[in-house]
Amino acid sequence: MYAFSETNIGLSRNENQDRVRTAVLCDDVAFAVICDGMGGENAGSEASERAINVIYDRVTKVFRRDYDDNSIKNLLISAVTTANAVVYDLAWGNDAKRGMGTTCVLALRVGNRLHVVSVGDSRAYLIEEDIKQITKDHTVVMRMYEKGEISKEELKKHPQRNYITKAVGVESTVSPDYYEMDVSDSSVVVLCSDGLSNYCDESGIYNAVKEKLPECVPESLINAALEGGGKDNITVALLG
Repeated sequence: MYAFSETNIGLSRNENQDRVRTAVLCDDVAFAVICDGMGGENAGSEASERAINVIYDRVTKVFRRDYDDNSIKNLLISAVTTANAVVYDLAWGNDAKRGMGTTCVLALRVGNRLHVVSVGDSRAYLIEEDIKQITKDHTVVMRMYEKGEISKEELKKHPQRNYITKAVGVESTVSPDYYEMDVSDSSVVVLCSDGLSNYCDESGIYNAVKEKLPECVPESLINAALEGGGKDNITVALLG
């Protein structure tokens, strides 16, 4: 098992509000989490920093190798809901930070079993013989697409594509999406903030995973996003 990550401020932001943490917990267990903060001044950075620390600490300290699927699900979801409470309380205790929040995507691979949790528009992809987006974006345009109001092509270019409908810390409670699935020994999981997915298409992600050494993939993808415009913070994590 391996876990690699990289983050970059991008070409037009004043600060990097993305956060990423990874860990190999034992020979066949790897973990990664990305949070992409939102909010004025330093609020987005504080939201993502607080959230990722809560999630990382809870998962890495509580997880046991003998956990079954249901125990893992409960652990991952409780980590995110705890982070939500921490960020929400912090925001509502300070007028300047009111409304701050963060996206969150995390993946725990236990042997050939993969568990993913997401809130917002940070994504998880599974690369095997092809590339598949595991998570669903919690965005205004995704709702419009599901209602048939816009096409798949319009989804990618719509001016409201970055308006998210769900985030950690914005409301008093949050209901994360949860996914679990079997994966093969050669499967690779890519987590990313929208700074990658908005500036590097799926074929670019797939090719980087297939052509580069695992430890080189995050930097390679960040460079691709920078070449594609790179107007946001860019963060990538790789599990295999």
